[in-house]
This record gives sequence, C-alpha cells and structure tokens, in this order.
Amino acid sequence: MLPTERLQKLNTTGNLWIYILLLLRERELYGWEIQSLIKRRFNFRPGLITPYRVLYRLEKDGFVKSKMEERRRVYQITEKGEIELNKAKNFYRRILKEISR
Repeated sequence: MLPTERLQKLNTTGNLWIYILLLLRERELYGWEIQSLIKRRFNFRPGLITPYRVLYRLEKDGFVKSKMEERRRVYQITEKGEIELNKAKNFYRRILKEISR
C-alpha cells in the first residue's frame, strides 16, 4: 500500500467517527442512513456494520445519544460530540497549515 493510500484509509474508515458526527450535526439520522450518506457525500464506503460499531462507541462515550422512533433508533450529536468534532477540525487545520508551507 502506498503512503497516500494508507493516509486516505486512516483518514476515512480509520476515523469514521468524524464523518458520522459531521452528518449528525446536520440532522438526526437512523443508523442505516449513515453508510449511504457517507458514500454519497464523502465518496468512500465503510463496512456494513462498521457505522453501527462506531455509533455504539460514540453513544457509550457520550458523543451521541439515541432514541427510539417508530421501532428504529435515531441518533443525534451531543454537546460533547460537538466539542470533540471542533477539536478534530482544529487538528486538521493545524496539519494543513503545516503541510501547505
């Protein structure tokens, strides 16, 4: 695997939580919606169950919360999730600033 391919993998599927929080910042989502939205918007496809595993962890850690609506679980970002997403954005800004010199 080329270094740029590894970089792309680590910054997409390796950090899926960022993409999930970005989508949840816009609106509440069902778990099954997330995979297709990631493909459409960010142009990569996570594994079939990977988004659910990430959502479970995000909820356990307090970055998202869920509720049942019509027999389906709906997820939304929490304030803690917003803060973590902003930290990630600031991290990437610093990195881009350094490599853009």
